[in-house]
Amino acid sequence: MDELLHRVRTRLAIRAHRRVRGLLDGEYVSLFHGKSLDFDDLRAYIPGDDVKDIDWKATARVGSPLIKRYIATKKHAVLLVVDTGRDFAALSEGGTPKRDIAILAAGVIGYLAVRHGDHVGLVAGDADGTEYVPLRGTESHLERLLRVIHQRTSMSAGPSRLAAQLDYVRRTFRRRMLLIVVADDGALAGQVEELQLVRRLHAQHEILWITIGDVDPTLGDYADKDMIDVADGRDLPPFFRRDSALRAEFEAAVATRTAASADLLDRIGISSHRMTSEEDVVPGLFRLLEGHNHARR
Repeated sequence: MDELLHRVRTRLAIRAHRRVRGLLDGEYVSLFHGKSLDFDDLRAYIPGDDVKDIDWKATARVGSPLIKRYIATKKHAVLLVVDTGRDFAALSEGGTPKRDIAILAAGVIGYLAVRHGDHVGLVAGDADGTEYVPLRGTESHLERLLRVIHQRTSMSAGPSRLAAQLDYVRRTFRRRMLLIVVADDGALAGQVEELQLVRRLHAQHEILWITIGDVDPTLGDYADKDMIDVADGRDLPPFFRRDSALRAEFEAAVATRTAASADLLDRIGISSHRMTSEEDVVPGLFRLLEGHNHARR
């Protein structure tokens, strides 16, 4: 029933040491400002917590920092905006399907949100249409969101068109939310429409941007394997994939495109991180959250 979420929890347990999970948890909490005045209890301080919440008297009694926890007055809204076009059916730079990385990243963020009583929703789609799964705060709901990402991302999906999903968010939501955008490599490079939409959304919402890197088909690992281009289903000729000059040109193009996209987001004020494998998801999310919280202080 909760197969995909179980995989997320398993990955989180395997890949993240207890201290790293605590840091990730603390950085997530720090995303949201404001609390009620209703005191709940005390817990151990986690790096990333607001030092203003330290209970100094209790800290002096036990000899280690303790944080005051409060009962939240409202639930926060976390909206996953995921490109589920057929481009995401391709391999990532690390060799695993980009879909799997997207599900793991969305699952970890969603799991943190649900644990903290927040609501999670999903906007997913491609050039052929957009699907919205409303905000809810249960693990069973999170499983449903992950299944939508899994089912929509295939070779039979429409071409990727992130602008359609961003425009849907712009037209549909007025309440301030945390948007977690999971995009394809180079989604913003040279895309005027996407860039304008991102600027407009950033004025209303908090945005974190995750990019999933494309595989390099010219690598030696793939020289003798059958490969197709997900964009049109055509075979990639072996000689094309063994050309050293082409490999160097491809690497340079990826580096230029990656730097340009990161620079665009940085100038707008949006924290971003490029992920290349499932192993990069947990540490990558920590760096993303940490960098975003640090930039706001």
